Amino acid sequence: MPPPSDIVKVAIEWPGANAQLIEIDQKKPLSSIIREVCDGWSLSGSEQFALRYADGPQLYITEQSRGEIKNGTILRLAISPARAARQLLDRIQSHGIDARLEALKELAKLSADPTFATEFINMDGISTLARLVESGTHFGEMLAFTLTAFLELMDHGIVSWDLISLSFIKQIAGYVNQPMVDVSILQRSLAILESMVLNSHSLYHRVAQEITVGQLIGHLQVSNQEIQTYAIALINALFLKAPEDRRQEMASTLAQKHLRSIILNHVIRGNRPIKAEMAHQLYVLQVLTFNLLEERMMTKMDPSDQVQRDIIFELRRIAFDGDNDPSNTEKRKAMYTKDYKMLGFTNHVNPAMDFTQTPPGMLALDNMLYLAKLHQDTYIRIVLENSSREDKHECPFGRCAIELTRMLCEILQVGELPNEGCNDYHPMFFTHDRAWEEFFCVCIQLVNKTWKEMRATAEDFNKVMQVVREQVTRALALKPSSLDQLKGKLRALSYSEILRLRQSERMNQDDFQSPPIIELRERIQPEILELIKQQRLNRLCEGSCFRKLGNRRRQEKFWFCRLSLNHKVLHYGDLDESPQGEVPFEVLSDKIPVSDIKSVVTGKDCPHMKEKSALKQNKEVLELAFSILYDPDEALNFVAPNKYEYCIWTDGLCALLGREMGSDLTRSDLDTLISMEMKLRLLDLENITIPEAPPPVPKEPSTYNFTYNYG
Repeated sequence: MPPPSDIVKVAIEWPGANAQLIEIDQKKPLSSIIREVCDGWSLSGSEQFALRYADGPQLYITEQSRGEIKNGTILRLAISPARAARQLLDRIQSHGIDARLEALKELAKLSADPTFATEFINMDGISTLARLVESGTHFGEMLAFTLTAFLELMDHGIVSWDLISLSFIKQIAGYVNQPMVDVSILQRSLAILESMVLNSHSLYHRVAQEITVGQLIGHLQVSNQEIQTYAIALINALFLKAPEDRRQEMASTLAQKHLRSIILNHVIRGNRPIKAEMAHQLYVLQVLTFNLLEERMMTKMDPSDQVQRDIIFELRRIAFDGDNDPSNTEKRKAMYTKDYKMLGFTNHVNPAMDFTQTPPGMLALDNMLYLAKLHQDTYIRIVLENSSREDKHECPFGRCAIELTRMLCEILQVGELPNEGCNDYHPMFFTHDRAWEEFFCVCIQLVNKTWKEMRATAEDFNKVMQVVREQVTRALALKPSSLDQLKGKLRALSYSEILRLRQSERMNQDDFQSPPIIELRERIQPEILELIKQQRLNRLCEGSCFRKLGNRRRQEKFWFCRLSLNHKVLHYGDLDESPQGEVPFEVLSDKIPVSDIKSVVTGKDCPHMKEKSALKQNKEVLELAFSILYDPDEALNFVAPNKYEYCIWTDGLCALLGREMGSDLTRSDLDTLISMEMKLRLLDLENITIPEAPPPVPKEPSTYNFTYNYG
């Protein structure tokens, strides 16, 4: 009989004694259990003891956490948290250096336990540690253990960071600013400063006054990735908590100090693999950097602002070399309207109105101007190439650039705070000082390329942008290490490749098991079966040529068989040679009314395969044989020239007789055509023209032709 769920079997250790194997009744008070354990070792004062886990973090067990004890757990009897806190607090203030070092070492370990931390903090332990740091008398291991204990205790959130004194901050900042300091001390100091900035608005300003970006960047050029990680984490914290009016200033300072190139060369392209925490901090820095674009993204254009309008004039001038503008105002206005239309703006008269929607606001105009000035040849090529196309196929540069900017902001989550635990940084954004603008320039060329591949018109604008979004997100998921690599991956993700990937992903086996797909398949199947049936009957109406086999298996002559167009009579007759083209019904002298057909048999069941001479027929001939049995007791025997004709005729005859078509060909056709139909419906491509795959033209309105190779 299994033990009650309230009973947990554990082993409890005590130094210098044999372990006790006991059953803990979870209904009994923990104090009673501890008293029984103490009695087992003849220990008095059970209230001075507690239970801890013997393995792992060795946390104290409380009434709140005792439910986590499992059968077979090894516990340890230890002095109570309050007693341990008092003893350690006394020892860290003792005069003996060795005793103080051991006490701080033990304190650094115990401080991670919330039960102990509460007791130690209640005894004003944090103030004691702060005074030890401020005194400046602790160095090396002693200081490292002190800082570790301090950080662990503060991380429990029991006391506010606002209580930290300015002298403590200066001391910690001094460790960070020192050119030569112990690695463990530097690591803990950076972590403490980060926590100060993130947890207290007032401390942010104090830390920002004590720490310079240049000093932090210096810590990125070391070989220790832990130090690099904590340094970037502090930069991120300062960036995140900085007032909005100071973020751009801070970003400029970071750029001047070459933060990006230092991270690229010493971290991303370093000799060590990027650990999870470093990846997270790089992701946070990436997000915070892109968030600097939010102000422009959410700024509407003022159509009356001449400075802003001059940017649009500059776009027009670069594209069309507008130095020779006509002096006549009306002519100039008409020419401007024409040019703005060729630039692809929605509002040809006043294109400033195109930038009044946020997002992307003025950020889109910034991107366009960057392309026009820094990649002038590309800009002019895109604009002029589309202005010379037929109207229905021109790619509207202005409209595309605005929508692309909005899309890229969504993909990169511009304006959103970093997600905790996310490591999705992109190395290529650390390879260029103007990574955002260069990213846009690559993607606007992709838009133009995809537009041409889809042979899109203005009505297809949204579909083109959906494909571009998929191309960009798929390329980013491959984590290109540079913008050049991004270009290569985007070239590989052509429109036809996107279609192939969609089909492959949506039609995999898992998708076929989902209820909506099963329902769609069941709804489509009768239509496809009817289509296959009509194709088979149409092929019987066209007819086929067969070889006659003599008694000595000598091929004597040909014969031909075809179904009448009204599906009521099978016509057949001998031919002197294999026919070239259609064989008229008049040439076929014999016929069998379909109403006289009793059945269709195959293989060994065929009369001509049962004859003695037929017993030696090879397996291939046997698999191609079929016979029509009709009244009174006659048979029309066939040996198909290949597997394809065999399947066509046996299926067609079954369809003619109202029976199920069961050949491998029918099953293959059914799966293929259902998949094709489902792909078309799921992809919703009926409004897009794919020039490489024009729709086939059937021979007859009711004929659906298939081609198979049965080798």
